[in-house]
Amino acid sequence: MISSSKQAWPTRDTMTQIYDKHFWGGEEFDFYSGYGSHDLQIVQPYIDAIRTFFELHNQNLIVCDLGCGDFNVGKQLVEFTESFIAIDIVENLIKRNKALFKADNLEFYCLDISQDELPKADCIILRQVLQHLSNNEIIRIVRKLSNYKYIVLTEHIPIGEFTVNKDVISGQGIRLKYNSGVDLLATPFNLKVKKEILLNEIKLGTNKGIIKTVLYELF
Repeated sequence: MISSSKQAWPTRDTMTQIYDKHFWGGEEFDFYSGYGSHDLQIVQPYIDAIRTFFELHNQNLIVCDLGCGDFNVGKQLVEFTESFIAIDIVENLIKRNKALFKADNLEFYCLDISQDELPKADCIILRQVLQHLSNNEIIRIVRKLSNYKYIVLTEHIPIGEFTVNKDVISGQGIRLKYNSGVDLLATPFNLKVKKEILLNEIKLGTNKGIIKTVLYELF
């Protein structure tokens, strides 16, 4: 049984407010995870790359999507997995997703991925999630990643030289505006990996950065 701590962590409150107030846009939607989850020029190449990876494993992977958001992306990946577990910290968002998206191999849970125990799986998806979190929260998540064989990480980072892993307050904007971005292999996270493969890279423009997706195979 997977259960949440249900404590009133500041990040849960902040992310709930972001969706309630439509700070990421999409006022015409009940929940909206931002243009990065809806712009076809960003979403389609990502989906194609992830599907190819899943198909190389004969669609037999148990996948855990940490920070599934409005599930506009995840819904297009479920059929290429043995089992798909979608997790988000916002309770009403998960209730909505459960009502809208149905499949025999699909489950939704409301969890704080930095605080709660995570489900067993073969592969973790972290798509533009860590960029919203403080370094302390990311450190707690990284400690759990060694339980998985594959990590598919997508982050929005600057173009060119930048300082990695500047700390931010969770939910108060990503590191891009500080010319920084998340690098799990660097200090203070220091994730140890067996292999690193670039799956997808979308350049948004000089001042808008790159959305980069990397596959990590762990030991």
